[in-house]
Amino acid sequence: MKGHTAAAFAATLALAAPATLMLAPCTALAQSDMRSQPAGVLSLSAQASAEVTQDVVTITLFFEQEASDPGSLTTTLNQRADAALQKARGVAGVSARSGQFSIFPAVDRDGRISTWRGRTEVVLESHDFAAASKLAGDISPLMQVGNVQFSLSPEAQRTAEQKLSSEAIASFREQATAATRAFGYSSYSIREVNVSQGGMMPRPVMMMSARVMSTDAKASPPMPLEGGTATVTVHVSGSVQMK
Repeated sequence: MKGHTAAAFAATLALAAPATLMLAPCTALAQSDMRSQPAGVLSLSAQASAEVTQDVVTITLFFEQEASDPGSLTTTLNQRADAALQKARGVAGVSARSGQFSIFPAVDRDGRISTWRGRTEVVLESHDFAAASKLAGDISPLMQVGNVQFSLSPEAQRTAEQKLSSEAIASFREQATAATRAFGYSSYSIREVNVSQGGMMPRPVMMMSARVMSTDAKASPPMPLEGGTATVTVHVSGSVQMK
């Protein structure tokens, strides 16, 4: 985890906001209306965030082809994808799966189908950037590299959120203590609190342009890969009863 920051808490209570800190009413009618709500309630909100290194790489490989009929085109596309998946099987630390598959007609000036075009994809995913890059290079005679994306794994996100939750809650309590003393109270108790993960905001992913592939293409050397970071945020909000 790098670039760690924790945002300061902001109390929603102000001296001129009796809706948050309920003061003694001036009339019997107001006292009757507010009797069900205790005085000295303080609402607080806060968040903590950190930059976390993206630890998953996803490489999309594709193959495109044209044919005079959709049947033979489907067979060709399936054979190419199966060959790529066979090459990926057994590679430790890298998972491979089928991606998008599409076939569509191309028409001439008279509106008649002149040919059929198709595309099939295989998607590689791994925590091991070097292994995924090498496998993509080995498959390059069969399929081209379409793009590369980096992301944060659920495990890494949960680890970051756990640490941020502890720090955010501690800051929430510190802010509650400081505000309680500032308003002349000696202690407080928590009425309600909500801890929520705000998700993550990834940095722009690296997009790779397709490699030109010839019929006698050889395996390409591994691509240099380096992931970016994603911002993980935890929000804490709630209210305390000042005593």
